[in-house]
This record gives sequence, structure tokens and C-alpha cells, in this order.
Amino acid sequence: MKFVDEVRIFVKAGDGGNGCVSFRREKFIERGGPNGGDGGNGGSVIFVADPQLTTLLDYRYQQHHRAKSGEHGMGNDCNGRAAEDMILKVPVGTLVKDHATEELLVDLSQPGQVFEAAKGGRGGLGNMNFATSTRQTPRFAQDGTKGEEFTLRLELKLLADVGLLGFPNAGKSTFISRVSRARPKIADYPFTTLAPNLGMVQYKDHLSFVMADIPGIIEGASEGVGLGHQFLRHVERCKVLIHLIDMGAEGEGREPLHDFDVLNRELEKYSEELSRRPQVVAANKQDLPDAQARLGPFTEALRERGIRVFPVSCATGEGMQALMDAVAEVLFTGRTDKLQVEAPPRAKGAAKKSGASVARATIAAVREAFSGDEAPNTKKAPAKKAAKAKSMKAPAKKAVSAKKKPASKSAKAPAKKPAAKRTKAAAKSTKAAAKKVATKKAPAKKPAAKKTSVKKVATKKAPAKKPAAKKAPAKKSGGRR
Repeated sequence: MKFVDEVRIFVKAGDGGNGCVSFRREKFIERGGPNGGDGGNGGSVIFVADPQLTTLLDYRYQQHHRAKSGEHGMGNDCNGRAAEDMILKVPVGTLVKDHATEELLVDLSQPGQVFEAAKGGRGGLGNMNFATSTRQTPRFAQDGTKGEEFTLRLELKLLADVGLLGFPNAGKSTFISRVSRARPKIADYPFTTLAPNLGMVQYKDHLSFVMADIPGIIEGASEGVGLGHQFLRHVERCKVLIHLIDMGAEGEGREPLHDFDVLNRELEKYSEELSRRPQVVAANKQDLPDAQARLGPFTEALRERGIRVFPVSCATGEGMQALMDAVAEVLFTGRTDKLQVEAPPRAKGAAKKSGASVARATIAAVREAFSGDEAPNTKKAPAKKAAKAKSMKAPAKKAVSAKKKPASKSAKAPAKKPAAKRTKAAAKSTKAAAKKVATKKAPAKKPAAKKTSVKKVATKKAPAKKPAAKKAPAKKSGGRR
């Protein structure tokens, strides 16, 4: 049977019958009065949720549905017959929407639920209803009203408690065939399942639940790649989702952790509420050698996220009971303890080492940034500081020499005076020679200018030690005593 989960239909309720204009005509009875009957009501269009149906295939080929109209009124006080309602059976979980406004009219989620989509017209009144004491022969009647008509869109969302998700050829059909009596098509090529499959799972203690298997989801399904997101609506009502990971997948870019992340991203793009549902991660195809080799890294990677992995093999039945126990506990009790695992604690030494390595890396980056022309400047900085320190210490030494100069001048002054009284000719000759040397070595006197500035700084800072100079006269006076 072909699976159809979305159709557009047109529904039209029946019109109401018109009232009749009639008068009583009998022998020996004069002016019998009005006796026109009322018209019958038109039939309505009613939807009923039938648990025996699983598809909207009947409405794919029959898209126009019109209920019958009521009969018109007749004479001799006869009313018209009302039309029967049109009953349209749909699967449980069908959404009825207005095609023009996209407004949700009803969600038929309960078996036997009834919804009146289009109401039938009301029958008109005959002329016998308008007779009064002052108007004994009314020659008019009321017409029936028109029935409602709408263009509706029906969407089917399967009612399932557990949903199976995974890449194509991950083993979903084999999984549902092992835990239930469903017999979907199973083959060794992708996209074997083209329509959702439902299976009733009989659990312990007479408990049961419904499991839904939907076609595979691949990367880019939100953009229409593969079968797209059109079948994800069938797991929106599920309380638990089983992520079936193909541990033996081969191909470019196929890794268990990558497949798990792709499934979660596609779920989040479709519906954030659906992505927050409890998820049971099952690592399938453990009967393959490659799958066992990939199980360790995949389990450790999800353990760091706090997610438990259930290794199973749908072909041999390995690990299926533990997985079904975890699913049943979440479904019937709401507890998710079995789905979570504590992340491994990180050692403090490792954290310190990682911090030290980061610090070393930053220091190396800074050194590389300042390498080149800027490195010599950083080395010259201490030399400049030493020069400044020497310049700061120079005034103190000159101040000491300033203290000693008065005594030397007083001692040597009489000796220099006779030398000053030498011949004027020798003095003029020495001055002329000095001027010639000055004119030739004028550029060489620039450093001397710098020394004079240093001396000025020294002379400015020399007054700071005036108290020591004032004490010198006191000592001289003591010598006079």
C-alpha cells in the first residue's frame, strides 16, 4: 500500500431545503388556510479518527467531497427530509488545516475523535409558520441556507512513542523487525525505507508501546538533500528518540561521531523542541570487526559530553535487552539516569601543564613579535639607564671637588701671579696660535658644549649641599683660636 501523509481536499456541506407555499383545498371546506411544510436540513461533512487507517491514500484520488442537500417542503403540512451527514474517516494523528490561511483547525489525536469540518444548511420554513390572526393567507415561504464549503489540507503525523533516527542503511528496519512484528523491506542499499513503518513492541509485565521507523536522514536534509525533512513530522509526537549509529559505515567523511553530530544538527534545524527530547544512542553493527575498533573512541568522545552509548547488533540481538530497558524506563517513568554518564574528571597536574604550555606559547609569540629591529633597542635600554645613573652621581663628585677648590686656590694663588706678569709678547703669540687652532678644530668642540650642560646641571644642584659649605668657616675660626 502506498503511503500518503499529505493531501488537499475540497469539502462542501449540503444546502437546506426550501419551505413550501401551499393552501388546504378540500370539498366542503372553505378557506382551509396555509399548509406548506418546512425544508429539510443539509448534510454536514464530519471527520472521524479511525485507528485502523495508516495513510491518506483514499483522499489522494478523491479530492472533492459534497454532502447531500435537504429536501424541499411539501403541501399538506409535509416537511422535507433532512440529508445524512458525510463521514470521512482519517488515520489517528491527522491534522486538519485551512489551506488558505494555514490555520490549524483540529488535531485528531484520539481514536474515535469527531470534528465537523463543514456544517450543512438549515431548511427553510413553510408558509404555515407565518399565518397569524391578521395574516391568515401568507403567500410566501423561507428558502433554505447554503452549506459551508472549504478547501482543507490534511497532514498525517503518526502516533508513536519511540522514534528511530539514523543515516540510510544504518539498520533501522532490522531493528524494528526484531523488537516488533513489523516486516518492513530490508536490503543492503541506502534508502530502502521510503515510507514510515509502525511496529507494536510488547515489553515486560504486559506493557507495550509503538515504535516508528522513518527513512534515513543525511547531511543537508534541511535543504532538500535526500528525502529532506518531510518524514520528521512522524516523530514529533514521540517521547523518546533512538539514534542508531552505523559503526561499520564506509565512505568519505563517514565517522560515528560525525554522523551523530549531523543528526543533531538536522533535528535542531527542523525543530528545537524535537532536538531536546530524550535521546538513546545505540552503536549498531557490533558484529563487524571495524565496528568494534571504532567503539572505544566513539564511546570516550560521548562520555566527555555525558552521554551513554549502548553497543548493539540488530543482526545477532547483542545488547538489545539493555537498550530496550533504558527506553522503557524513560518512556514509562520519565527518568533519564541510564542515558547519562559522568564525564571523566581532569587531573589538576594536566591542567597546570596545559596552563604552563599556554604561557610558554604566549611568551614565544611575544618574542617573535619583538624580534628583528626592536630587539637591539631593548638591549640598549640598560646602557641608557646606567648613563643616567652616572649623570645623577656626577654632581656629588663635583660638589666635593668644589669644597676642595678654595683651599687649593688660596695655596697656589701667589705662585700663579708671577707667571701672569710675564712679557706681553709671549701672551699675544700664544693667543694667536690658540685662535688658529680654534678655527681649524671648531667642529671638534661640540662635545665640549655637552659637558658644559652637564656642568650647569651640577652647578644647579650644588646649592643643595650649602649647609656643608657653611660649616667650613666655623672650622677656620677654630684654627684662628
